[in-house]
Amino acid sequence: MNDPRRGTGDAEQGPAAAAADLHAFAVALRRMNGEINRLVHAFAGDHALHATDVQALAAILDADAPMTPKRLREHLGLTSGAVTACVDRLERAGHVRRVRESADRRVVHLYYAADARSAARTYFRPLAEATEAARSRFTEEELAVVLRFLAAMNEELGTGADRHR
Repeated sequence: MNDPRRGTGDAEQGPAAAAADLHAFAVALRRMNGEINRLVHAFAGDHALHATDVQALAAILDADAPMTPKRLREHLGLTSGAVTACVDRLERAGHVRRVRESADRRVVHLYYAADARSAARTYFRPLAEATEAARSRFTEEELAVVLRFLAAMNEELGTGADRHR
């Protein structure tokens, strides 16, 4: 079908136009998201966690400053009770540590436990290996464009999520 919003992918458009087609991007992003979700759900199941717990672990790991329960709640879009239950599960399972700040004992920082980080690295090694294999097919300039695209997507999705709250 020739849907003008999707493009046709016909030879007359050329491979560059077909590659930049919005539908092709959507399919590729959904497929990648599905593959990552498969790994996340398997990790969660093997460690008696919820998929949301694994998202919380990733947020704690990727945070540019110590993560707090409040920031985690905002990041995940959960209630404070749900975040407390999530952090409780993660702490019981040995994945995170709660550390109270000495200056203000009310402030709690969440840290990824060293042993848990090692277990996650082992489990997600296939994802790291697949990423490295895919990266090896591109030049540094191309990878810079890919990273800019992914950063822009995350920014747009974050902005969109803010509009829906």
